[in-house]
Amino acid sequence: MLILGDSLAFHGPRRADPPGEPRLFGNVLARRLGAEADLSARMGWTARDAWWSLTKDPVVWGAYLPRATALVLALGSFDQLPAAVPTWARESIHYVRPGGLRRRVRSAFLAAAPRVIAASDGRFSQLSPAASNHYHDRIIQAVRTLRPDLPVVRLLPSPYRSHLYPAQRPHAPAVTAARAWCAERGVPAVDLDVLVTTDTNNPDGLHWGWDSHERVGKGTAETLLAAGWAP
Repeated sequence: MLILGDSLAFHGPRRADPPGEPRLFGNVLARRLGAEADLSARMGWTARDAWWSLTKDPVVWGAYLPRATALVLALGSFDQLPAAVPTWARESIHYVRPGGLRRRVRSAFLAAAPRVIAASDGRFSQLSPAASNHYHDRIIQAVRTLRPDLPVVRLLPSPYRSHLYPAQRPHAPAVTAARAWCAERGVPAVDLDVLVTTDTNNPDGLHWGWDSHERVGKGTAETLLAAGWAP
């Protein structure tokens, strides 16, 4: 399995875990199918970041993709989250110098962002549904050029209930857009709204508990098998 994802792919109910942690959904999925999981993911990744990973990281396109028996697009859950400022502005904080000023800017942003999001009711997302679908398109077009018969599944955006992102407004439109994209592209969808339990999430309200990881792994395996996956 090649899994392109965000922090949901490696974060459990307490902390970020090593990719080999057997309770992570990708490893649950791999065990169900008698396979192994290769993971390319980072905290805060959107579909755009995954596109860059696929095309710029030689380990991903040169090692993981050639040996993959399926591609799991575990993207879009960060894309949907409400934004206080444009993504480019948030990412620019990393480049502020000197270090002391950067830390003050980051602290101020983290303190203000939830209030800005609440005031705007999540009107803006980290990456719009149209842009997220655009980068999903680029990913599968590239993959199908190199591996035309490779099975692909997409996880729909995950539910969340977080004090860091205190608005639910972007979730339903993101799920609707992702589901429509899957139908148009012939990519099986894994509905996380029925698999993820927010009550057992990490205290941040974003990352899953182990029970949700288990259900998502099993649900993704069932979706791949129903789509005709074979080792």
